[in-house]
Amino acid sequence: MELTPTPRTRLRRRPDRGSYERATIDAILDEALVCHLGFVHDGQPFVIPTTFGRVDDAVYVHGAAAGRLFRTLRDGIPVCFTVTLLDGLVLARSAFHHSMNYRSVVLLGVATEVTDAEERLTALRAIVEHMTPGRWDQVRGPTEKELRATMVVRLPIVEASAKVRTGGPIDDPEDLAWPCWAGHIPVRLVAEKPIADVASNGRTHA
Repeated sequence: MELTPTPRTRLRRRPDRGSYERATIDAILDEALVCHLGFVHDGQPFVIPTTFGRVDDAVYVHGAAAGRLFRTLRDGIPVCFTVTLLDGLVLARSAFHHSMNYRSVVLLGVATEVTDAEERLTALRAIVEHMTPGRWDQVRGPTEKELRATMVVRLPIVEASAKVRTGGPIDDPEDLAWPCWAGHIPVRLVAEKPIADVASNGRTHA
């Protein structure tokens, strides 16, 4: 499935790196762990880094229901949702052509509060499972008090684009003989050995 580009999502700078394929967009969303949610509150722009989860054709984010920024989202406002995966540092022979290899998604639309109880739980489960698959069934679920304190918003995946850069530097022909190292340095996110929490009784929980 391919999304129809809009004037806001159509790539103008290096359109050859762009994609509107849902498979590409979904794969990047599912691998990224942090999103940045941008919107305007009281005439001022804000960008919030937060966790998220995807369920089929929508992404979900959550936050404190009493927070002034999330209260802005309650009635449905335009937002910009972005994720970026850094895949490498690109070192060219000129300062101008230094770059990065990356996979990114920009998603635009109107975020609305989720009020249906079943959908809220589905969204919260997706957010936890996005962090660590299988975790939701291991932990205590949210209480009614915790649910009241939490706001969940939905953003449909309708107006979106992906952009991907791969490979080495793109130097100008006259710089190819410049006497310095050039190429790209792959970068990846690696989880280290887990560190168990120590409970109040001094014992480590498995």
